[in-house]
Amino acid sequence: MGGIPTVSGEATIRVSEIFGPTIQGEGVLIGEPTVFVRSGGCDYRCAWCDTMHAVDPRFREDWRPMSPEAIWREVERLSGKRPLTVSLSGGNPAIQPFGPLIALGRAAGYGFALETQGSIARDWFAELDTLVLSPKPPSSGMATDWSAFEACLAAAGTGPRAVLKIVVFDEADYAFAREAAARHPALPVFLQPGNPVEAARSESDGADLPAMMARMRWLIERTLDDGWFAPRILPQLHALVWGHRKGV
Repeated sequence: MGGIPTVSGEATIRVSEIFGPTIQGEGVLIGEPTVFVRSGGCDYRCAWCDTMHAVDPRFREDWRPMSPEAIWREVERLSGKRPLTVSLSGGNPAIQPFGPLIALGRAAGYGFALETQGSIARDWFAELDTLVLSPKPPSSGMATDWSAFEACLAAAGTGPRAVLKIVVFDEADYAFAREAAARHPALPVFLQPGNPVEAARSESDGADLPAMMARMRWLIERTLDDGWFAPRILPQLHALVWGHRKGV
């Protein structure tokens, strides 16, 4: 009989939300049609986190333990079984056992992207199409473990396209981005101006556009004045269009 193959014996995945198709709002895949699988749980607590509903344990009751098969049925329902990119996000999706889900999706012709801060390495990184490593700058209040970051790259090997994406709020973050890019010169670099925390944690229909654009102009001018031409500087497109509501 046909249907979804099973992956018996695998642990369930804690899911905060599954939504789409929508567009990827940032980074190397910006504008690409995507279904998002957002997991619950994170080993970081960034000061300006815009997805606290997928990070803070007080939202744990909203996180559903789902089997890879159940998640995949929802992805296929949302996408109409038309292959597109599935973005694994969080929180930190590296906490969850996503390997079996990736196997199901790739067998059906879907691509997979994951964004993580690079704090936890998983062997299934090698099965991704795109690995976005986003170490957190000083404004986050977190410290980067570069040995863990490099373990993530080693786990990915030559499987996915790996890129570096860094949020920049201020001069200290900019200096951090320069250092991170120098550590890994082979990785394409994407810089994103940070969205003010008040807007990021609101459920409003729009972001703080003047503040975002002011920081965007500053970041563009800062890199060009420095003669640093390697990074691509992009906004949070989804925040410009929808704000920070869940499910978009």
